[in-house]
Amino acid sequence: MAIIHDGMSPFELFRPASVDDALNLAKRLGSDAWLLAGGLDSLERFKDGVIHPKTVIDLGAINELRGIRRDGGDLVIGPMTTLSEVQHNPDIRAHFALLAEAAAEVASPQIRNQGTLGGNICQDTRCWYYRSGWDCYRAGGSTCYAGEKKEGQNREHAIFGIEGCAAVSPSDTAPALVALEARLVIQDAKGKREVAADDFFIGPATNITRLNVLRPGELLTEIRLPATWANATFYFEKVRDRPVWDFPLVNIAAAMQLSGDRISKARFVLGAVAARPWRLPKVEAAVAGALRSAIAETAARLAADGAAPLAHNGYKVILAGNLVKRAILGTKEA
Repeated sequence: MAIIHDGMSPFELFRPASVDDALNLAKRLGSDAWLLAGGLDSLERFKDGVIHPKTVIDLGAINELRGIRRDGGDLVIGPMTTLSEVQHNPDIRAHFALLAEAAAEVASPQIRNQGTLGGNICQDTRCWYYRSGWDCYRAGGSTCYAGEKKEGQNREHAIFGIEGCAAVSPSDTAPALVALEARLVIQDAKGKREVAADDFFIGPATNITRLNVLRPGELLTEIRLPATWANATFYFEKVRDRPVWDFPLVNIAAAMQLSGDRISKARFVLGAVAARPWRLPKVEAAVAGALRSAIAETAARLAADGAAPLAHNGYKVILAGNLVKRAILGTKEA
């Protein structure tokens, strides 16, 4: 049985004041260092004994990583910007309301005041086997207790992309960033690279121990929203057990460009159904050029195409279809 340790191992704490200082520290300390954003996920993992960092680099004093600004056609968000700031920012609300709505659905107001956008998209999975210290594949072991033979307690686990691990991404904002075709700037001591949000998040087929492409020594420094989907018709909905605090059972982020009631093009992304935000390209292809009212039922049937539900999470297949239908019709009463 797993043993939960409600206490943290000692570590050395650094609090750099600039991105360059943080990256130089990360390079010098190597794999022993842990980068800390808002700390809500990390500190919980420290206390549960899931990870035992020797050194922690607290990013809270780096002003470069905070704030929301315009840069040419992009809206640039610092990863240390709080979820509350994202939720209430006038520019985001006016042009990228999908992200504001997603941020508003994270946990509770107190947590949104502390939690950051970068931390929310980089948080680790909440699979209780993994978080409680079981020797699963993701933790370096030799089985998936939730998915192997479908016999585990897997009510909150994946229905897509289960390749050795049935854990899901718990983020509410990650599907919104994928739907908005966000680009993420990653930096290390040698330079910068930019990746599409679609490629930032990864599943077990790519790397069973990680949920994103960040490597040791790298830091997420910018989240860039291009004008591509600015002022589109958006829909976000989160299904959870309780109105606040809970992580999603399933969520959906949708962006549609409309001509009257006809959909010119769209992006639909489900969350909490796979280890990464799960795009629905068959739904997107089906709705292109169609009337919303005429295509909703067909799109709903396509939503769970390829799903492989486990013993206790078949309800997610139904939810996926219903959420796609609601997103297309733009009503939570559909």
